[in-house]
Amino acid sequence: MIFFRSLTFNVCYLIWCLIYFTPCLLLMIFPQRFMLVAGRYWAVVVFWLLKTICGTTYEIRGVENRPKDQGFLIVSKHQSAWETIALMAFNTNPCFILKKELLRIPMFGWYLWKGGVVAIDRKAGTKALRQMIKESQQPLSDKRPIIIFPEGTRAAPDQEPKYQTGIAALYTGLGVTVSPVALNSGLFWGRDAFVKKPGKIIMEYLPPIPPGLDRKVFMKRMQDTIEEASNRLMDEARQAEVKENG
Repeated sequence: MIFFRSLTFNVCYLIWCLIYFTPCLLLMIFPQRFMLVAGRYWAVVVFWLLKTICGTTYEIRGVENRPKDQGFLIVSKHQSAWETIALMAFNTNPCFILKKELLRIPMFGWYLWKGGVVAIDRKAGTKALRQMIKESQQPLSDKRPIIIFPEGTRAAPDQEPKYQTGIAALYTGLGVTVSPVALNSGLFWGRDAFVKKPGKIIMEYLPPIPPGLDRKVFMKRMQDTIEEASNRLMDEARQAEVKENG
């Protein structure tokens, strides 16, 4: 049953993308904010399809922890494509830091570019770090939250975390507050997974980390905060599943 519900969702998802994004090409000639608003409406339907077809709901916690000023850095756990959609939908004028290869994807890459992202070459080493810091300055001055996944790629639940030290350079170079985000999305929408499982995805904004900390202190605090909270959310989801199944 879960397989066929997932198949139905994936087909509907692709159809929805084609139906919605094709006319959105017209937005390429309008200001950036129109594309960002269009992305939020797209996400609303994706989450509705996920709930209606797969029985996968979501809950956003800790919104009160999100910094009140708009120019800050969101540092999120990354387990699936779900949080990419959610962080785009539930933040005002977000700016993602991502690998430049994504911009080469037809249509999808064009929309990313129009939405105003920071695209980096991950093979460029320290040059990429300098570029990342430099190009993040303008979105911050425009009071846009910068979103980055410090592990660099999606990780399976319970996988040993591998946080990239480049996030410390970004934190120090920008000198802004960091908003850590924990989640359990990988239990329901796994990394490159075809199957979408029923249950509740929880994303939680954790207490902010102030600017000015030593790099090593920041890295440890950030990783411990995100990992401990993510493990707690995954345990909560697993306990709920056991309770539901008797």
